[in-house]
Amino acid sequence: MPRSASDSDEQPRPSRRRESKLRRAERLSAVQVELRRLYPDVDCALLHRNAFELLVATILSAQCTDKTVNLVTPALFAQYPDAASLAAAEPARLEKLIFSTGFYRNKAKNLIAMATLLVQDFDGEVPRTMEELLRLPGVARKTANVVLGTAFGIAVGVVVDTHVGRLAQRLHMTGADNPVAIERDLMQVVSQADWVWFSHALIWHGRLVCAARRPRCSVCTLAPHCPSRLV
Repeated sequence: MPRSASDSDEQPRPSRRRESKLRRAERLSAVQVELRRLYPDVDCALLHRNAFELLVATILSAQCTDKTVNLVTPALFAQYPDAASLAAAEPARLEKLIFSTGFYRNKAKNLIAMATLLVQDFDGEVPRTMEELLRLPGVARKTANVVLGTAFGIAVGVVVDTHVGRLAQRLHMTGADNPVAIERDLMQVVSQADWVWFSHALIWHGRLVCAARRPRCSVCTLAPHCPSRLV
């Protein structure tokens, strides 16, 4: 997954215009209806077979694309298929396997520490609560939300990565720049039943259409409901 909810080289956002609560609610409802039409069954792009693999892959996705992570994880999981084997990993060997994901020394350190804590405190299993996941090294709210929502179908928040943050700002679903504040705003305007799907839908739309530097507004079917459209 991309780095954060902010993107310094993207097109500047236009100034906000006053919008009535009713008009805003209608517009945001139309956005969600169109996203549902475009991405009815969208899912996480990180390849995984279980919650442990998803947790590892999401930690690796920091400052790295999902495509690169997916190239790395097959060999990684062949060597370290569970928490116990990863906890016992030799740092230098692990670093070599994940080198292309960037920040590989820190990531290797976090992965080994995370796996060690899973073995010590959770019998090697990935916990199913936000509070427990946040105890794990390398895990913040974004990673915890990915694991809870995708692996366990538990919606306690909205995943906010670069794409989600950028589109939420462009669609005027939030005026915040901080990922935690963006998440809070999205949780207020999207039904909890849709939190998991909604974040995946925005991520895919950000990849395919609403790019950071060159948003394809002329072909975007969200454009009629987007205050930031360039057409």
